[in-house]
Amino acid sequence: MLQRASTYEDAYREFRWAVPEQYNIGVDVCDRHADEGRGLALLFIDEGGRVRRYDFEEVRRQSNRLANALIGHGLRRGDRVAVLLGQAPETAIAHVAAFKAAMISVPLFTLFGEDALAYRLADSGAKAIVTDQAGMEKLGTIRDRLPELEIVLVVGGAAVGALDFDEELAKASDRFESVATRADDPAVIIYTSGTTGNPKGALHAHRVLLGHLPGVELPHEFFPRPGDLFWTPADWAWIGGLFDVLMPSWHHGVPVLAHRARKFDPEHAVRLMAEHGVRNVFMPPTALKLLRQADATPPATLALRTVASGGETLGGELLDWGRETLGVTINEFYGQTECNVVVANAARLFPVRPGSMGRAVPGHDVRVVDERGNPVADGTVGAIAIRRPDPVMFLRYWNNERATAEKFAGDYLLTGDLGRRDEDGYLWFLGRADDVITSAGYRIGPSEIEDCLIKHPAVALAAAVGVPDPMRTEIVKAFIVLRPGYTRNEELTRDIQAFVKQRLSAHEYPRAVEFVDELPMTATGKIMRRELRRRELERRAELLQP
Repeated sequence: MLQRASTYEDAYREFRWAVPEQYNIGVDVCDRHADEGRGLALLFIDEGGRVRRYDFEEVRRQSNRLANALIGHGLRRGDRVAVLLGQAPETAIAHVAAFKAAMISVPLFTLFGEDALAYRLADSGAKAIVTDQAGMEKLGTIRDRLPELEIVLVVGGAAVGALDFDEELAKASDRFESVATRADDPAVIIYTSGTTGNPKGALHAHRVLLGHLPGVELPHEFFPRPGDLFWTPADWAWIGGLFDVLMPSWHHGVPVLAHRARKFDPEHAVRLMAEHGVRNVFMPPTALKLLRQADATPPATLALRTVASGGETLGGELLDWGRETLGVTINEFYGQTECNVVVANAARLFPVRPGSMGRAVPGHDVRVVDERGNPVADGTVGAIAIRRPDPVMFLRYWNNERATAEKFAGDYLLTGDLGRRDEDGYLWFLGRADDVITSAGYRIGPSEIEDCLIKHPAVALAAAVGVPDPMRTEIVKAFIVLRPGYTRNEELTRDIQAFVKQRLSAHEYPRAVEFVDELPMTATGKIMRRELRRRELERRAELLQP
């Protein structure tokens, strides 16, 4: 959709959305390519290292069988089909089948606990779920809390109260006429990570894939190019894995590598990319930091064309490391579950400014606004917002009209993030609205402090939060995971504090430092600063008790 251009200004000015009235994701990413005789769709590497290849024709036949099986069990248009699987062929097949049958898929993360699964399944009213034996064990303890869940399909064999996925597909026809859907018809519910209150289900239309395309094509340097092969360690249960990698690749007929280890292993990741010829990667910031921390040496056969990252701000340290170690400039992008990949960098089109998340992706009107939704002057701190209508923007929150209304101010969707835009149109993320630290009259964003901290040779990971202080309202406290070989002591604390004070300013350095073994993170790898603040407040409350 994004036309190649020699300058960002040309790309933005000439861009036009091409969203047809009738559109179905499943037909677009699968049947269309099968009709054209396209080849490899998925390269699946299982935990034992075995390789299985799937072409678009096989994905079509299998998704047709599943669509017929679901309808045969009584599911109809608009019913919700949950998918509780990791990166696997059955995951992709289940989503494509739901889309083609005009049902609504609900991706679920395999590491969710029983309560997290119960909430999402009950809230969405899922009538069917596709899972594996591990997922079935979790369902067994919560099934009585899910009266609307009628059909459980288990990959790898049947279980009590469940059907064998392969057997059900074998009994169904591999011919299916996809249900006609409009671009604005519901397609998928993706739950937010739930760092503030109960997670909310963002309901997206079929057009969400088309809305993602320019935001994928730009940071991946006018994706696709001949020979491209895409991979991400991010789970397909999240919008970053499903709609930043799998579905956009298949829209373009580009094969995807499916493999997600139980735990991210930096050495394994670089070997995997080199061995299988991965050309394009979406790598969450946490994974990049772990790669850097491990000093993983890529094999000479590593031939990445593009690396994009989003979810946390990247700093100059990681950018320099990426150029030196991976051989590419990491293009940071920005978005959220409700309105994804609307800001991005593209090193071939404009200089990447360390700390900036880039410029507005062509097709999206991204502004910094005040609390009433009025755009503010460049250089002014405000709320990062996206103007509607926008094809990538969600339809609404499922079962939550109030939260939907609160998400908007006038014509702008409010991301809940604070930032500023400079005179050249670069956008700078300062932190979640509730992450901003107020100290001695200063408003301090944690991202800049964290970026500075990880430049210190002893620091592997860092988080900065505000903690109460009687004199300054709040002070900056840093929670730090050390790199191997460093010892926690007062001398190192003072050295880190001086390091930040010298590079930022006296009002921004962490007046308190705590060394920790790990940082609390969401399932998508974002640091949960709210959890750190909560722990600190609880600790202080205990100290005040008589």
